[in-house]
Amino acid sequence: MQTRTPIDPDALRQTVRSHYARAAKRASDSLDSGCCGESDCGCGPISEGLYDPSSAAEVPKGARAASLGCANPTALADLHPGEVVLDLGSGGGMDVLLSARRVGPDGFAFGLDMTDEMLALAETNRREAGLRNVAFLKGHIEQVPLPNESVDVILSNCVVNLSVDKGRVFDEAYRVLRPGGRFAVADIVAEGDLPEEVRSSLEAYAGCVAGALTLEEYEAGLRSAGFEDVSIEPLRRFGLDEDGSVGCCSDSSGDCGPGAGTKGANATLASAFVRARKPVSS
Repeated sequence: MQTRTPIDPDALRQTVRSHYARAAKRASDSLDSGCCGESDCGCGPISEGLYDPSSAAEVPKGARAASLGCANPTALADLHPGEVVLDLGSGGGMDVLLSARRVGPDGFAFGLDMTDEMLALAETNRREAGLRNVAFLKGHIEQVPLPNESVDVILSNCVVNLSVDKGRVFDEAYRVLRPGGRFAVADIVAEGDLPEEVRSSLEAYAGCVAGALTLEEYEAGLRSAGFEDVSIEPLRRFGLDEDGSVGCCSDSSGDCGPGAGTKGANATLASAFVRARKPVSS
């Protein structure tokens, strides 16, 4: 799979790492200041209101404060006791901790992230949650530090779009999944043509916009990696602001209402559930 607009991978990684290091610091600072109460401090039309209160109550406030996703992949994945789960781009660990509770003591949940500050926050949240069937790994989603056929389910929440080499991400997901394993991620997809200046912007990439695949590109990439039973279900649609943002994973703290992010829209983006399965035999 090719990127439409050339982006320097190293520069992008540094931009994304800095972006999420700031997000981790904000989450930590919010706990110290008490600003969150029982709700997330994060602001943005895509990332708000994703988890029902009963699910959110299962994880520490630090995990909720650092949650910058676009849906709830743990609801999508239909996890079962005893399964091994891997969350690509696990951030503060919210989906990992929820997954660990779903798979129980006989299962295990891995989180993979490249940002030291997020990994430290996630480990703090793990200790507070008192979960032993969890491990957070440092690395890149294009090169997963786990053996072949070692996990049952791949999760991710608004992260695959951040990669320049999505084909490699899909190949790695296929490699580490066991036969019959499930790919169940939430991500941002494009349903229109994004302007060239947006596609080439590192900040728009870090903001979950510039790297969004179309539905057709997403399905083609997964099938090329070997997946079957591919389905993509758009959930919440958003217009593109004049500055190339929709608020997802944003550093901003502006209007968080449901109409935010629609000003000057000439392209549409959506949060979506993406499902696929590795064949039982190949």
